[in-house]
Amino acid sequence: MAQPVIVSLALTRLVFYCLRRVFSKPDRAGSLLQVFEKVFATLVWLGLAIYLTGLWYDLVAYLDGILIPVGSRKTSLLTIVQAGIAIATTLLIALWAGTVLEERLMRVHGIHSSARIVMARAGRATLILIAILVSLSLAGIDLTVLSVFGGALGVGIGLGLQKIVSSYVSGFVVLLERSLSVGDMVSVATYYGQVTQINTRYTVIRSLDGIETLVPNEMLVSGTVQNHSLSDRRLRLSTRLTVTYEANVESLLPKLVETVRTIPRICENPAPHALLMNFGADGLELEVGFWIEDPENGKGNLLSTVNRAIWRLLQEENVGIAYPQRDVRLSTNVLEGQSAAEDSAIKQ
Repeated sequence: MAQPVIVSLALTRLVFYCLRRVFSKPDRAGSLLQVFEKVFATLVWLGLAIYLTGLWYDLVAYLDGILIPVGSRKTSLLTIVQAGIAIATTLLIALWAGTVLEERLMRVHGIHSSARIVMARAGRATLILIAILVSLSLAGIDLTVLSVFGGALGVGIGLGLQKIVSSYVSGFVVLLERSLSVGDMVSVATYYGQVTQINTRYTVIRSLDGIETLVPNEMLVSGTVQNHSLSDRRLRLSTRLTVTYEANVESLLPKLVETVRTIPRICENPAPHALLMNFGADGLELEVGFWIEDPENGKGNLLSTVNRAIWRLLQEENVGIAYPQRDVRLSTNVLEGQSAAEDSAIKQ
């Protein structure tokens, strides 16, 4: 009696382990998965009870005696159940092996991240294909029928799944040519953010405000993509200000550079710089440029810090910020003409 009990316990734990590795995140299982685990455990214990009571062979004979018409022939219910168990088992083993393979490849730091993702996706797809073929053979299904299915699938892909297939192919192109990697800061159409996932069909771009955008890989191949960290993660930022013409620009520009240099996150090489860009209508237009190495941490807070530091410097140096000023002058002849017209109107 101990042997079937131990086998049932081992089978239950093994299936639970594989399901959690394949279909759930670490240390967290979904509600649907928990329900399926309870149903599976109930079926296992029910089968154990039937086996211990000696009704197992009677149940097998009963299922074998029930014939179900399948096409031009009849198949016993026992064969259908065995085929379903074989298909589910092989697919579960293939998915588990694919998950283990992906986790192992992701820990290999000697290979480029894009190449690791390609190898993991291709390995999982190959394992699933092998599992399907093996399960169909175990179920007694003739594999030659797949030729008809393959032709119909090819027509469907050619007509109705062009976009999807294009995105899948584009995903492999992006991964193989290494134009994008996880962690890059990119701009695609109106989206700007960090690449967090490169899947077979789409790429996840997380913006600096926490919004994740699923961009089809077709857009990454056929459209224009700005990769801010392809060969160098450093990014140049700048802020502009307009000071009055009375300001001493020669002494102000070095002080602006020294003020910006003391702010964290700003690179020393290339060093910050301050430039006189234009002689504007209202004042001298200056630009303060600097470089950062962590664009994924955002630009808004850093620009605010830089502008506040520049504002404190201008207050200390008594340098005024220029603003639009307009003088309105009225000609004396115009005023005399208006007075004469008013006098004539009064007399009338």
